[in-house]
Amino acid sequence: MRDYLKFYIDGKWVDPATPKTAEVINPANEQVSGHISLGSPADVDTAVAAARRAFASWGETSVKERLDLLEAIQAEYLRRERELGEAVTEEMGAPISLGCGFHTLLGKGHLQTAIEVLREFKFEEQRGVTIIRKEPIGVCGMITPWNWPMNQTCVKIFPALATGCTMILKPPQLAPYSAQILAEIIDAAGTPAGVFNMIQGQGSVIGTALSRHPDVDMISFTGSETVGIQIQKDAAETVKRVGLELGGKSAWIVLDDPAMAENVAAATAGMMGNSGQTCSAGSRLLVPSARLNEAIESARAAAEGVSVGDPNGNFAMGPVVSKSQYESIQDYIQKGLDEGAQLIAGGLGKPEGLDKGYYVKPTVFLGNNQMVIAREEIFGPVLVMIGYDGVDDAVEIANDSPFGLGGYVSGSDVEAARDIARRMRTGAIWINGGFDFHAPFGGYKHSGNGREWGEHGFAEYLEIKAIVG
Repeated sequence: MRDYLKFYIDGKWVDPATPKTAEVINPANEQVSGHISLGSPADVDTAVAAARRAFASWGETSVKERLDLLEAIQAEYLRRERELGEAVTEEMGAPISLGCGFHTLLGKGHLQTAIEVLREFKFEEQRGVTIIRKEPIGVCGMITPWNWPMNQTCVKIFPALATGCTMILKPPQLAPYSAQILAEIIDAAGTPAGVFNMIQGQGSVIGTALSRHPDVDMISFTGSETVGIQIQKDAAETVKRVGLELGGKSAWIVLDDPAMAENVAAATAGMMGNSGQTCSAGSRLLVPSARLNEAIESARAAAEGVSVGDPNGNFAMGPVVSKSQYESIQDYIQKGLDEGAQLIAGGLGKPEGLDKGYYVKPTVFLGNNQMVIAREEIFGPVLVMIGYDGVDDAVEIANDSPFGLGGYVSGSDVEAARDIARRMRTGAIWINGGFDFHAPFGGYKHSGNGREWGEHGFAEYLEIKAIVG
C-alpha cells in the first residue's frame, strides 16, 4: 500500500493546507493500492510564491550550474529507474516489460536530450547591431496526464530546468506514484528550494488555480481537447503563455507494396501497445482497397495475437487505466457496431478469463472515415481500418480529421513515403518506425499548439529579448 500524503513545496515535504485524501485504484485488480492527498488553491498559492522567490536566483544561473543539476538528477534517476517502472505498472496498468522499458526509457531520454541541447544552446547572439537574448519565461505550471506519466512529466520538467525556469507540477490523479518518486529524485539531486514544486490533486482544482494564478507565467498542459480549451480560457485574463498537447486521431498509411501485409500487422500490434492509450496512436489504418481482404486477415491475426493479462506477467497488453475509461471504450465499440462497421477482431466485453480488472479486447473494425469511431479519439485498443484508392485518396482521408498530432507511413520506398508525409497536415510523422528524441512533437488543428522534445521544447520556456544599438 502506497500512501503519499505530503506535497513537495519550497524544498520540503509538507502537509496540505486542508487535509483531504483520495484512493488510488490498481486497474489490474480493481483494488485500492494507495492514497494521495488532494491539494487546494491555498497549496497552489504557497507553491507559486516559493517558485517566484526561487526564480530570482535560478533564472540567473549559468549553463554549468544547470548542467550540474541535470547530471545529478540523471544519476538519481538511473539509481531508481526500476522503482519508477514498477510504479507506472501499478498506477496505470502498463505491462512490467513496458513500464520498466519504454516508459522509463522515455523519461531518461528526455533528461539526456535536455543535457545535450543545453551544452550547445545559444542563449545570446549578435545579429548586426542587435543582441538577441533568450531568457527564461519564469514560473511554469505543468499539468500532466496518466497515459505516459514519465514521458509527459520529464519532457516538461527538464527543458524548464535547463532554461532557468521554476515550476509547479500537477501530476495525474489516476497515476500519481511515479511522479512522487520523480520528486524524490529531484530533491535528492540537490535542486534548490522552490525551483521544483509538486502538488497532487484534482485537475479541476489544482489545474484551474494554476491557470488563473497571476504569478504563473506559463502553463504546459497535455491531455484532452476539452480541458485544454478550458485552460486557455482560464489563462486568458492573466495573458500567460499556454502550451497544449491535446488529442489525436492519427492516420497510419500502409503503401501498396510487397510488404503491405507485414506492415498492416505491425501497425495493428503497435496500436495496441499501452492498451491504445497514446495520443499519437495510429488509430486509423489506411490500406489499399485493392488488397482489402489481405489487409483484413493480416490485421485480424495481429490483433488476436496480442496477449492480454496481468501486467506483472508475460503479456503484451494490460488493462486500461480506470473503470470510466473502460466504459467509455465499450461505448465506442458499441457505436461502431451500431454504425455498421465490420468487426474484424475483438469487440464488446472483457477477454476470456479476465473478470477482474479493466481489460479490453484488442479490437479492429473495417469502416469509413465519417464514422464516429474514425472521427473521435477513443483512447483504447480500438483500430479502424479504412480502404483507399491511390495515394491522393489516402492523403485526403488522413487530412480529413479535426486532429493533427501524429501520422505514420509504412512502405519500402522511403522517398515516396516522405513525399506523402510532406502532404499530411500533422505535427509529427514516423516513417517505418523511425524515432528521434530531438524531433519536435506537437499538433496541428485541434491537437494543440507549441512543440516539445529536443531544442524545440526549449522554446516553450523562453522569452525573446532584442537589445538594439
